[in-house]
Amino acid sequence: MKTIPFLKMSGSGNDFIIIDNREAVVPEAQLTRLVIGACRRKMSAGADGMIFIESSTNRDFKWRFFNADGSLPDMCGNGARCAARFAFIHGIAGRQMAFETLAGTIEATIGDDTVKIRMTEPRDLRTGIIMDLKGTPATVGSVNTGVPHVVMVVDDIEAVAVGKTGRLIRYHPNFAPDGTNANFVAVKENGTIFIRTYERGVEDETLACGTEMWPQR
Repeated sequence: MKTIPFLKMSGSGNDFIIIDNREAVVPEAQLTRLVIGACRRKMSAGADGMIFIESSTNRDFKWRFFNADGSLPDMCGNGARCAARFAFIHGIAGRQMAFETLAGTIEATIGDDTVKIRMTEPRDLRTGIIMDLKGTPATVGSVNTGVPHVVMVVDDIEAVAVGKTGRLIRYHPNFAPDGTNANFVAVKENGTIFIRTYERGVEDETLACGTEMWPQR
C-alpha cells in the first residue's frame, strides 16, 4: 500500500485534507476516488474538502480543490487560508504569496497566527429575489464571490432548519444547474452578525464559510 503524506487543517471550523501533489503522488485517475473516500466522516480522516497543491509556471503554486462529494468548486475561502498556511509551512511559498484557483489568482499574507487572503472581485449581485420554497415565499439576495451564495436574513438564527431549507435553496431551479450555497444571517441590535451555512458539495451545514458576502446595498 502506497503511503501518501497529508495534513489535516481547519479554517474557522471548515476542515480540509491537504496533500503536496507537485510530484503527482496521487495519479490523476485516482483523485476523485481518494477525495470521496478520505473525506467520508466516521469512516476515514473526514473533511469538508480536499486540497492538492500543484506546481505553477507563473504563481507560487496552484491548487486543485475538491468538495467532499468529489465536485470541483471554483473557490473556497477557508480552504484558501489553509492552503496558504500549508505552503508556507512546507517552504513552497513565503509569507506573501499568490496561487492559482479556478476563480482566479488568490493573494495571501501569512501572519504569526493568522492568514489573510484577497479574493477575486465579487460579481452577479442580485437583491430582492422572491423564491418559493415548497409553498413558503422567501426574499433573498445572491452574489458570486468565486462561489455562488444565496443569503437569507432571519430573525432567529437558532430556529433555522439549515439542512432542510438550505437544501431547498441549493437545488432551487433559480440557481440550476450548478446550485448554490445557502446562508442564513441574523443581525443583532449591537450589530453582531450570526451566520449559518448549508454548503454545496458537502451537502450539509458546515461550521464556517469563508467566501460568504451579505448582498445588501
